[in-house]
Amino acid sequence: MKQVVIIGAGKIGAAIAQMLAVTGDYFVTVADRSQAALAGVIPHEAVATAEVDISNAKELLALLTGKFAVLSAAPFHLTGAVAEAAVEAGIHYLDLTEDVATTRKVEALAEKSKGALIPQCGLAPGFISIVAKDLADRFDALDSVRMRVGALPQYPSNALNYNLTWSTDGLINEYIEPCEAIVEGRLITVPAMEEREEFSLDGVTYEAFNTSGGLGTLAKSLEGKVRTMNYRTIRYPGHQAIVKALLNDLNLKNRRDVLKDLFENALPATKQDVVVIFVTVCGWKDGRYLQETYANKVYAATVAGQKMSAIQITTAAGICTVLDLLAEGHLPAKGFVRQEEVSLESFLANRFGRVYQPDVVSAAKQDRLLGTAKA
Repeated sequence: MKQVVIIGAGKIGAAIAQMLAVTGDYFVTVADRSQAALAGVIPHEAVATAEVDISNAKELLALLTGKFAVLSAAPFHLTGAVAEAAVEAGIHYLDLTEDVATTRKVEALAEKSKGALIPQCGLAPGFISIVAKDLADRFDALDSVRMRVGALPQYPSNALNYNLTWSTDGLINEYIEPCEAIVEGRLITVPAMEEREEFSLDGVTYEAFNTSGGLGTLAKSLEGKVRTMNYRTIRYPGHQAIVKALLNDLNLKNRRDVLKDLFENALPATKQDVVVIFVTVCGWKDGRYLQETYANKVYAATVAGQKMSAIQITTAAGICTVLDLLAEGHLPAKGFVRQEEVSLESFLANRFGRVYQPDVVSAAKQDRLLGTAKA
């Protein structure tokens, strides 16, 4: 059994621990400074908990030393410290961050790392980057890459048409920080919450707008190779206008603590959600201008013996799949590894990655798949 540490005992961290533990191939230590959060981790013979303050570098290093890998499910502003400790301990590092600055820090640390440093292993950035790269590779020349993802309530019941489904800090960061985009072949930054569009999928109308971090490292990989490339978050219509009023008219973009308090005390969480993934790539192949599209919806289900929200399933499965591929030798074992280096075929064939294939894997089969031998 490979020894791994998960930093963060929140909804995503707990889901990762459960998915890994039921396979019998990993022994997981979940670390958090909150005893209350650790108490919420589902008991399992392959899961231990540790009350650790990750701002204490010595304490964190002691926890990581001798382990195979550390997976950071901590808030974006804390995960950089985990990467530093992983490098010092000489072990592999994976995270779920959407924060651009954190990823740049991880890339710089990789120059002296003895293990692999793999950031952005979740849904977006993460799986969506793998999909976009797979579609892009089918063309002789690229014109546009459009990536759209949203974690939405199945049953919206408020003016925002939204329920909290994941990290509030991460959500606010996406809504405020500048966004990367490629425009006319050049990588630039554009403001968050702008460039709203509408589209329909399966008879449902959605809106999408700029948010930070979703392009991940794919932006640099395709700079100069594509005319237009952007990432936008999907919501139900009406959400963007209200959030912009909160951020700009009430100036809550400069009072994140107040905005977080409002969200967490006015927007109920839900496990009845759906993750919408929509990627469109246009370009030339054999002299013809063509379009390739990937569209998928993942719903809440029972996975690894526990009821999980769609965002828990997709995010946790993303980082578990990358960890599995690393353990099996399918990814570089040293240095900085980008999501677009992961093969979509390998990802979807993996026991964790299969949860992204609703036409192949029903919710009833997911527990059994996670418990089988590696694909």
